[in-house]
Amino acid sequence: MLKWLLTIAIVVILLGLLTPRLRQGPAARRLPGDIAVRWRGRDYFFPFTTTILLSLLFFAISRLL
Repeated sequence: MLKWLLTIAIVVILLGLLTPRLRQGPAARRLPGDIAVRWRGRDYFFPFTTTILLSLLFFAISRLL
């Protein structure tokens, strides 16, 4: 239980630190499989591939702890 809490805390801290920097980057940082849609003047972004890769990365990190 403590490992999961520690893993979640590390992930939340990293996402909080990295989110502003990731939004400033060019569109080239989007992976194939990430969908960007413009509808009625608004942009919607669905990061399917990024979510899967980050989940696998966090799973691997949690296995090491």
